[in-house]
Amino acid sequence: MQMKYLKDILYKAGIIEVIGDLSVSVAKIVFDSRQAIPGSLFIAIKGVQADGHHFIGQVIEKGAVAVVCEDFPENIPNHVVFIRVKSSKTALGTIASNFYDNPSSRLRLVGVTGTNGKTTTATFLYQLFSSLGYRCGLLSTIHNIVDEKQVPATLTTPDAISLNELFLEMINKGVTHCFMEVSSHAVAQHRIAGLKFGGAIFTNLTHDHLDYHGTFDEYLKAKKTFFDELPSTAFALSNADDRNGKVMLQNTIATKHFYSIRGMAEFKARVMESSFAGLQLDINGHDAWFRLVGLFNAYNLLAVFGTAVLLGEPAKTAITHLSSLQAVEGRFDYFTSASGVVAIVDYAHTPDALYNVLKTINDIRSGKEQLITVVGAGGNRDKTKRPLMANIVCKQSTLTILTSDNPRDEDPTAIIDDMRTGTPAAMKNKVLAIENRREAIRTACSLAKAGDIILVTGKGHEKYQEIKGVKYPFDDMEILKEMLPISKSYT
Repeated sequence: MQMKYLKDILYKAGIIEVIGDLSVSVAKIVFDSRQAIPGSLFIAIKGVQADGHHFIGQVIEKGAVAVVCEDFPENIPNHVVFIRVKSSKTALGTIASNFYDNPSSRLRLVGVTGTNGKTTTATFLYQLFSSLGYRCGLLSTIHNIVDEKQVPATLTTPDAISLNELFLEMINKGVTHCFMEVSSHAVAQHRIAGLKFGGAIFTNLTHDHLDYHGTFDEYLKAKKTFFDELPSTAFALSNADDRNGKVMLQNTIATKHFYSIRGMAEFKARVMESSFAGLQLDINGHDAWFRLVGLFNAYNLLAVFGTAVLLGEPAKTAITHLSSLQAVEGRFDYFTSASGVVAIVDYAHTPDALYNVLKTINDIRSGKEQLITVVGAGGNRDKTKRPLMANIVCKQSTLTILTSDNPRDEDPTAIIDDMRTGTPAAMKNKVLAIENRREAIRTACSLAKAGDIILVTGKGHEKYQEIKGVKYPFDDMEILKEMLPISKSYT
């Protein structure tokens, strides 16, 4: 167990007042009172569901030697050091980094933020730099990877202590590059405070997470804060084709760079060919074929190419290795069945993501085949996007099947009713509502004929369905393969 002097791990923590001796040794830092042990430093966080200040007495009973808080309690024991700070959430990140000897500063750490494309872009970067011979780390929605060891992911961006523990493990394993998703929640909750990023990527910004942020402006502000706080030594790479692409970099002191498919930019791509077989792209004058589908993947590839160049890789080398990348699980994952039906699983769970995946399919299909889309919306999440999602799917599909996603604590029928409000009146006869997700997929498979396309959205890589606090095994792709035996796979 490592021990650190309290005075050393409080560096730049935003201290307002101290009561006690800062020369004590700390064995562990915690923000969950249940994890406190003798010798620990407890950081009291004011959370959405609980206030850590209410548990200060409990951690002292467990042997905590110091407490960081925003408000001092009425009774302060003589044997415990109390430190008052302006923001416990920010202090947690800084203290965690100090406690683990600032491991992020010893990595080439690149963060990826945006509504859509974070997982794919971060994973592609991990694949690319691993293929170039580097030892890499990945922190993503699907999983975390330390070198080649997979670690289960519970949040898109872990808490500050978990992050620094992972970074230290990476350093100890010889990892030099790490690519991580940075969610708007993580920025707003200061989970990335104290980290040193060498680069940051902005993919796009569309309707999502308004249940948490309240307004689109607050959502934008959270994303933008990530770039505002980058150091001058970092690079900031933004999508110039997104209407907020330049806004994101307005106040950053990092070096600004842009990528684009529609206009002029430092990193530029042109789509030469797009089909279910893949993409033919011209990227900065280099022509290459990629085993990936859709315009959204063209943007992901371009962002990865730009990042590789900004990290010092030759353009030609980057293109060569990019062309061998594999699709990310649950992101336009598809196969053709023995009966000639194309089945696609995609994580799309926002209006913009649904539009992009449906447009990709419609741009490729001849128009004669049916496009049957199975779509739901998550419970305990942004309700305002539900009718928008249904509207987009109805307008872009031959047949829409509304179903359950992860209802969580909500009534799935009520969620489907919310989606129904966005169904155009003239298209009511093209919409089915089947609450049971397995039955919805089975119905889509039974209605599909040779050449038709089935799109199942919302869950992607997830292997469960969450209902009333319980996660039941559920895998969209496995169910499709069970109902539609495979002839040829493109995943």
